[in-house]
Amino acid sequence: MVSDLVARLRAAGCVFAEDEARLLVEAADSAASLETMVARRVAGEPLEHVLGFVDFHGLRLEVAPGVFVPRTRTGFLVDTAVSLAGSGPVVLDLCCGCGAVGAAVAAALPGCELHAADVDPAAVAVAGRNLAPYDGQVVVGDLFDPLPVSLRGRVTLLVANTPYVPTDAIALMPPEARDHEARAALDGGPDGLALLRRIAAAAPDWLAPGGHLLIEIASSQADAALTAYRAAGLDAWTVSDDDYGATVAIGRNPAIAAV
Repeated sequence: MVSDLVARLRAAGCVFAEDEARLLVEAADSAASLETMVARRVAGEPLEHVLGFVDFHGLRLEVAPGVFVPRTRTGFLVDTAVSLAGSGPVVLDLCCGCGAVGAAVAAALPGCELHAADVDPAAVAVAGRNLAPYDGQVVVGDLFDPLPVSLRGRVTLLVANTPYVPTDAIALMPPEARDHEARAALDGGPDGLALLRRIAAAAPDWLAPGGHLLIEIASSQADAALTAYRAAGLDAWTVSDDDYGATVAIGRNPAIAAV
């Protein structure tokens, strides 16, 4: 039966058919549920949506249909944020999706204060469950709008995996992303940096003195991202990792804490 399942998945274009077959068999609680899951996958639905979970940065996190599936490369955003954490970190995960970045950062920084926000109520519902083990507070709304005023000026790590695909490039994305993830989680505007610019402009009001803003970008967007950061008054630089195939734009609030 498993060999037949692998053949069906391979015929549907699943590159890692053997691994996917194993995961589907493990997740199914009956022959009928297995068939339903396989049919969904063969029809092009992301494997993570079919399974109901994603393995990200050593964590197994819930995902749901329509919610953005975190990519492996975003582990570099997590690693970079953790490397910049000082004592008593206050973490804010914007455009949080299922809460993957916030959860992974919190798992590496026990006892941190964790907040997250997303404009999509479905994503926030999932993120709330994923961040519950870390006492994360998740709110729904546009970027900083729904956040408590008490958080202003206290954030030491502001992380965001914003949508950064240019609008005209959405049509070139793989169908399982283009057709099954929320458009708002993919479309970054004309050059892919619309959300980054909005976050950078407001970040100094929310960052603690010396606090850091970290946003995943495409390497080709580095110059424009740094321009946006510096226009907001942030010290700015980028870091990249060939193994992850990822680039992160970093901004630091140069403000000095009041004595």
